[in-house]
Amino acid sequence: MILLIIDVQKAITNGSLCHFDTFLSSLNALLATARANSIEVIYVRHDDGYGTELTKGREGFEIYETIRPTTSDKIFDKTVNSAFRATGLTEYLIQKNEKDIIMAGLQTDYCMDASVKCAFEHGFHVIIPTSANTTTDNPYMTGQQSCQYYNDFIWKDRYAECLPLEAVLKRMAL
Repeated sequence: MILLIIDVQKAITNGSLCHFDTFLSSLNALLATARANSIEVIYVRHDDGYGTELTKGREGFEIYETIRPTTSDKIFDKTVNSAFRATGLTEYLIQKNEKDIIMAGLQTDYCMDASVKCAFEHGFHVIIPTSANTTTDNPYMTGQQSCQYYNDFIWKDRYAECLPLEAVLKRMAL
């Protein structure tokens, strides 16, 4: 089992995200439980390319302060929505014979969605703590509606196990 944190970077981790405080609290609980139970933590960062705030070397590209990686955590960088496309992450997890991925991060309707579906396609068992992903409003749905739509309808029982945070923390502690 691994904990995969997707795109929780300074440029996009802010109060415009739905349930921001709950999201950060959930991430911190997941990280503390993972570290207390020797579960590997992997971070993924999104690079939008030259001239954007989400570019390697820019402050906004870095992992958000309150969930910073330790020196033993791995970091993979990506340039597309999926954490599994051309990043080396898939190969790394296969080499380690990992099957279960607890996935959390940003944004529910973009990179989280692509990563959940790609992980499923690669044969991984995805576990989503429902309070540990979030997004912003878009022209069609509020952030809250998007989160509910993906966690309760799109991913649940199709691509992932979507569970309350407490259930995931309990599973991590076994």
